[in-house]
Amino acid sequence: MNHETLNQSKQRIEQAVDARDEQLRRISMNIHANPELSFHEHQAQEWLTEPLLEAGFEVERGIAGLPTSFCATWEGQAGGPTVALLAEYDALPAIGHACGHNLIGTAAVGAALALKAACPELPGKILVLGTPAEEEGGGKIIMVNEGVFDSIDAVMMCHPQNKTMVLRGALACVDATFTFHGRQAHASSAPEKGISALDAMINAFVAINSIRQFVKEDVRIHGIITKGGDAPNVVPELTEAVFILRAATVEELEAVREKVYRAVRAAAEGVGATVDIAEGLIYAERNNNKTLAGLFQTNLEQMGIEVFDPPQKGGVGSSDIGNVSQVTAAIHPYIRLGEATTHTPEFARLAGSEEGMLQLNQAAKALAMTAYDLCADPAAMERVRTEFTAWKQSKDRGHGHG
Repeated sequence: MNHETLNQSKQRIEQAVDARDEQLRRISMNIHANPELSFHEHQAQEWLTEPLLEAGFEVERGIAGLPTSFCATWEGQAGGPTVALLAEYDALPAIGHACGHNLIGTAAVGAALALKAACPELPGKILVLGTPAEEEGGGKIIMVNEGVFDSIDAVMMCHPQNKTMVLRGALACVDATFTFHGRQAHASSAPEKGISALDAMINAFVAINSIRQFVKEDVRIHGIITKGGDAPNVVPELTEAVFILRAATVEELEAVREKVYRAVRAAAEGVGATVDIAEGLIYAERNNNKTLAGLFQTNLEQMGIEVFDPPQKGGVGSSDIGNVSQVTAAIHPYIRLGEATTHTPEFARLAGSEEGMLQLNQAAKALAMTAYDLCADPAAMERVRTEFTAWKQSKDRGHGHG
């Protein structure tokens, strides 16, 4: 396909996104105004799938055993790749869409709608995958384990952030709930009969802090007390804390888990208490496909959006797309949305503002144009897959020698 045809096709894609701007704004604002927590995103699922159904996508809700997930499929001409656009739409407790998932989910839908309208003869298959519970529960991890991504050639999503980047990484992580068990007693008249689950937990926090010096500088360990007891004159028999442990890779996370859990168990034993440790799913580190990211960056720059380098160290979180990136080519680029950082009330306000709606428009266009590149240019798709295959083989060899 020559350059002139390429430009014309992408102009049509941009026009198709703009033609749906009012519709996309409405969907995004509805989701923003009605935040739903992980695994409970029923209304968001409906708002996102309705326009896809109307546009002729084949929609299946509740895939991989997740009631609030979905897969919407449009097949163009035969012979092309399968490209998935990922939609996130869960919110955070108390502060709602402070991670901008109302924009992420709607951008994926908008990109797919525009692509089908602008390029009906496009070779390939376009999927919109609704992936619930990114914030808490790891919906994509469950979908990976159920084989949802096994036959997909490339995966993309676009996240709002305070800086535009295409190659920002992410840490491996796991959440762990520590439940301490002691023995209840009157704290004044019979304290000798009690075992304080609260003291066990406080000791655990101190023990965890004492090992921070002895982990790598990119390790992150952070937790909160979710239950500290019921009354100050009763020795607490049950307390609970929730932590998130992060490291550069799943392999390095294993060493962190071992140190932290050993410290927690010792803290409980030291006062005669016991502790139960319950882990969530392990979020893998992100493997950004550089070839695919380069295509996305080119499209951003052609739209007049400046792209910046990611931080050399620090400044990263975790996401369950890391697990997806272990099984197929994937990217998780960011487009700037103001100065605020994610997971703050300020960012939640931005995600429902005019700035948020402009970011939504840009993200939908960049996603659609990059999906077009993969379907219209077999050589580009081949480069993406070659890079992923080489990475996978290298990683497998590394594990073999480990």
